[in-house]
Amino acid sequence: MKLPKQFFSILLIIATAGLLAACLKPAPSKKPVNAAPELADAIAQLSAASDRKGAGGDDADEFRNLLEDVLISAGIPPELSQKLETAAKSPAFILDLWACLEGDPYLRMLVDKQHPLPAGYEPDDLVELKGGSYQIGRKGLMLRRAAAEALEEMAAAAKADGVTLIASSSYRSYDYQVEVYDRIVKEMGQEAADRESARPGHSQHQTGLVVDFGSIDDSFAETAAGRWIEVNGSRFGWSISFPDGYEEVTGYRWESWHYRYVGRDLAAFIATWFEGVQQYALQFIYEWEKAGA
Repeated sequence: MKLPKQFFSILLIIATAGLLAACLKPAPSKKPVNAAPELADAIAQLSAASDRKGAGGDDADEFRNLLEDVLISAGIPPELSQKLETAAKSPAFILDLWACLEGDPYLRMLVDKQHPLPAGYEPDDLVELKGGSYQIGRKGLMLRRAAAEALEEMAAAAKADGVTLIASSSYRSYDYQVEVYDRIVKEMGQEAADRESARPGHSQHQTGLVVDFGSIDDSFAETAAGRWIEVNGSRFGWSISFPDGYEEVTGYRWESWHYRYVGRDLAAFIATWFEGVQQYALQFIYEWEKAGA
């Protein structure tokens, strides 16, 4: 796999700061070991670039400008942006970002009120949830295969700690989301419904990567399952989509029960660099890829 140009640039920034030696040490990233030859090649290119025009140079400036533009476009708040600009001077951040950009793009796809799924999207690897280490709230629940496997793994770990997870809702087709949304609008009115439910085509549930756990109400946060997932979910690739206090960011009120499977790399990226706020991380990645980074 070819390393992105910005990876070379961040190494140039590190060299400028006198931290090139850090690149030769294992970074706190989940990047596979087979990336080492590419890292060595990148460092060799860094050395050549430094000889040509001095450490850092135009590439480093380009990277800093790109990062600043992406942070602004992604709506990352100033305090967090400053932390990320500092973090990006370390190889750990760029390696973790690179890991998130590999593999299934739907794991990192931004799906919210402004960014719908592709028209007619339906996952082609849905499997029915049968229970096992977890319980199911009703028959017919489905998830994408990777998410279903991760759910079982997480539920087995919870069960070992004496906690039982209950999957109450999962994949919803576009047509089913039409029914759900229309019903909530009739019950609560348009404005209140838009705080509670996604419009058809804008629901994370349609990705086949989301589980609503337990009671599907605020009381879930105070249950043993709610507390366990909050602490341990990211270890298994699960991330809360609508955390408490971030309605202006996510567009939805707090949903302690709604977790999206994003994979271990992205879950760790969200927890480590974006203070656990999935929306910030997905907006950042969306703008990063949009910028052609």
